[in-house]
Amino acid sequence: MKYLLGIDIGTTSLKAAVFDENANMMKSVTRDYTLQVKGSFVEFPAEKYWEMVTGAMAEIRAEYDIYALSIDTQCETLIMTDEDGNPVAPAIVWLDNRAAAQADKIREHFGEKKVYEITGQPEINATWPASKLLWVKEEAPETFAKIKKIFLLEDYLLYKLTGKFITEQTLQSSTIYFDIKKRIWWDEMLDFIGVDSALLPEVCESAKLVGEYEGIKIVTGAIDQIAGAIGAGVVKKGIISEMTGTTMAVFAPSDEMPEYVEGNKVPCHLNFDGKYCLLMWTPTAGIALKWFKNNFCENFSFRQLDEIAEKIPAGCDGLTFLPYLCGATMPKYDPDARGVFYGLTMEHTRGHAVRSILEAVACMLKCNLDYLGTPCSEVRAMGGGAQSPLWCQIKADMTGKTFVTLKNDETACLGSAILAGVATGVFESVEAACDIAVKTNKTYKPQGVDYAECYRRYCEIDDKIF
Repeated sequence: MKYLLGIDIGTTSLKAAVFDENANMMKSVTRDYTLQVKGSFVEFPAEKYWEMVTGAMAEIRAEYDIYALSIDTQCETLIMTDEDGNPVAPAIVWLDNRAAAQADKIREHFGEKKVYEITGQPEINATWPASKLLWVKEEAPETFAKIKKIFLLEDYLLYKLTGKFITEQTLQSSTIYFDIKKRIWWDEMLDFIGVDSALLPEVCESAKLVGEYEGIKIVTGAIDQIAGAIGAGVVKKGIISEMTGTTMAVFAPSDEMPEYVEGNKVPCHLNFDGKYCLLMWTPTAGIALKWFKNNFCENFSFRQLDEIAEKIPAGCDGLTFLPYLCGATMPKYDPDARGVFYGLTMEHTRGHAVRSILEAVACMLKCNLDYLGTPCSEVRAMGGGAQSPLWCQIKADMTGKTFVTLKNDETACLGSAILAGVATGVFESVEAACDIAVKTNKTYKPQGVDYAECYRRYCEIDDKIF
């Protein structure tokens, strides 16, 4: 049996799952971790990522002989090292907003239209690695002078596994120094931020066999949202996915890169197959519920939070939550936006607060789906939010869409394992693997609950405050 390992590194947790040749999950492990946050700075020791990967691999390899593995990660987490791959500073996590001034400089120089037409990114903000590198050059020149290799997170782990300085196309789509049409580095942007292309890795395709680690075949992966979409069977038009985990992401495949439209905020990324995908994301979703649980409901499980929220009527008796605990990105970009409970009265309870968070994330999802404007027959729900029947039903009623959950919760791990299997001949293609591997679970259809006033109030308060 050729066992395939998929490793998914999200914003605050690592998950690893091993699958057999029929895509049955045999074992999974999780490693949670806490980011180092101070103001607009969000960092994490780069070496800790590698320690978590090797620890998770060791636990799984104690029971299974792994044939091949692939890793998916968050996009814009930046790791800068010396010639030998030793970090010269902590990893700058994708959520980090320190480089707002540098993003403004890039925008003023290039303009949003030109940046979109080359990189697929319609906005220029502080999270993009180009902005972060320009910040390091201007604000930490002693660190900048030490840089000999520039990694994103998946690149760094591939380097640790194989010793090869390589990357893959989907991961570089939001650096804004990678040309997603020509599949090459954008020299004009690199010149502006002062980075030599020699500091950047060789660009490969997804699902490419690139080396071995202790007898395990190592395969290039994809960004976490693409891996999750593969694991959910979202590999053709007409089906889209939404992931409510720490963050929220909405994913839709596209055959072509849409033309630039002024004011449009939908990013276009390279997909695993060399085509394109539209990806909207927000920095806060499930983490808002986790934050509330950890600080105000320490003795409650998430299931118990669902139970108290279910007793509250739709609309929360006028209580509205704005879930901007880490700023706002889409459809509007405002890194200074902050979370708000609006409309509190003496009648509101803990259950109201919990339900208002669930409804706020559903409102945010509706905003994104309406803005995306992509026709779909169903939405595949992923992430921790998909484990809540109440939350799934709220989303179905709020958006008017049919939501489908999956029997395998670890869709990103499965997607990465599928890429590993395709590269090593276990599966004929990604599509063929999805036919075998992806099995739906529960279906949530709109039940006619009227959320029109709830959504109107959410949008009105959002517009008034931000």
